[in-house]
Amino acid sequence: MTPKILVVDDEERMCWALERALSHEGYQVMTATRGLDGIRLAQTNEPSLVILDLKMPDIDGIEVLKELKALNSKIPVIMITAHGTIDTAIEAMKLGATDYITKPFKLEKIKVQVQQALHLSNLESQVNFLQQELGKQYGKLIGQSEPMKEVTLLIRQVAKTGTTVLITGESGTGKEVAAVEIHKASNRFDKPFVAVNCAALPEHLLESELFGHEKGAFTGATGKKKGRFEVADKGTILLDEIGEMPISMQVKLLRVLQERCFQRVGGTETIHVDVRVIATTNRDLTTAIANGTFREDLYYRLNVMRIVMPPLRSRKEDIPLLVNHFLEKFDPTKSKKISSEAMKTLTQYNWPGNIRELQNVIERALIVCQGSEIQSIHFPRELLTHLEVSTTPEINLSEDGFSLGELEKHLIIKALEKHNYNQTKVAKYLGITRPTLLYRLQKYGIKI
Repeated sequence: MTPKILVVDDEERMCWALERALSHEGYQVMTATRGLDGIRLAQTNEPSLVILDLKMPDIDGIEVLKELKALNSKIPVIMITAHGTIDTAIEAMKLGATDYITKPFKLEKIKVQVQQALHLSNLESQVNFLQQELGKQYGKLIGQSEPMKEVTLLIRQVAKTGTTVLITGESGTGKEVAAVEIHKASNRFDKPFVAVNCAALPEHLLESELFGHEKGAFTGATGKKKGRFEVADKGTILLDEIGEMPISMQVKLLRVLQERCFQRVGGTETIHVDVRVIATTNRDLTTAIANGTFREDLYYRLNVMRIVMPPLRSRKEDIPLLVNHFLEKFDPTKSKKISSEAMKTLTQYNWPGNIRELQNVIERALIVCQGSEIQSIHFPRELLTHLEVSTTPEINLSEDGFSLGELEKHLIIKALEKHNYNQTKVAKYLGITRPTLLYRLQKYGIKI
């Protein structure tokens, strides 16, 4: 689409000169010699960029700028000013003007400024589009509970750095969403975000997917292909379900994390990349290390900064927010609402499938419900039969006896999950001191 440029200047000769010069550059140019006329043209034609004189016969350029920004806050505006009005031009920049040029000026200079301003505007539009697409694909973090506030704070803190991040948590807790939030809040937000599911590909395909391959490297390699690390250069790569990666691939990944370089499969060229690495897993990697299925050195390389996504059962106060979000997502016309009784039912359930399960339940309820209000009857039968009817924990006493130590260990692990591994809160919750908690963690081999 040809960019449309609006020139607003009370000098007809200036309007004519700019229209002629910019038209030769391939732009569609409109002109106005009065401020109010310029505003009307902007309302009806939606220009890509405005060149605006500060001195106008009816209203001054500052007022015109304010009106233009009210119409479209993203529109780039280049101010034309005389030597005596530099301070006003600076004021205009504070109000959102992109740039300014001082009379007299060469047409070649303003052509360059127009080109740069349009390029910057296009980049901002692309970034906004990509972030919106990421939001559509992965969703967004929702929650005001204490565990989610802690997660949000950690994301803000780590996003400012280039640190490798390990995000752990049960399936369906939003680990991938958290990874996207880190990318969007970082200084890499306008660079690629590339996700790889390490559990979805066999070893020989995973290596090619991560590092690329040269033509003829293996059967079917008919051409050279860039790997995900290369595509993600200057951006972020998400290694989803890292705990499922074959042990032999872990060695190769460790080298990339240490040296930030690799070779394509079948290639000899060393490729250097600048990539932020985020890994996610729903597995206990310390157990995997003990079992010999995960490398300890890779674990410590990934676990520079750890974020634990809390299960939904430990932040039930967020359920109404999530429900309303999914209602709006799947029913944008807001033709249906949820009854208070149905909402109570949702907050009583323990959600083993976490947020993903909740989303599916709401989507199903909207389909099943023929009226204007969702009731508990519209929820799956298995949900209704497994409601949490009591807050008192049930302890099954075996005929053969049981270990108090194992019970205490289990209780501590559950308390850690509930409070997002915050040791101070866990100690308070269990009614013990923090040193006592640390002693218990060491005693039972609980690593956090």
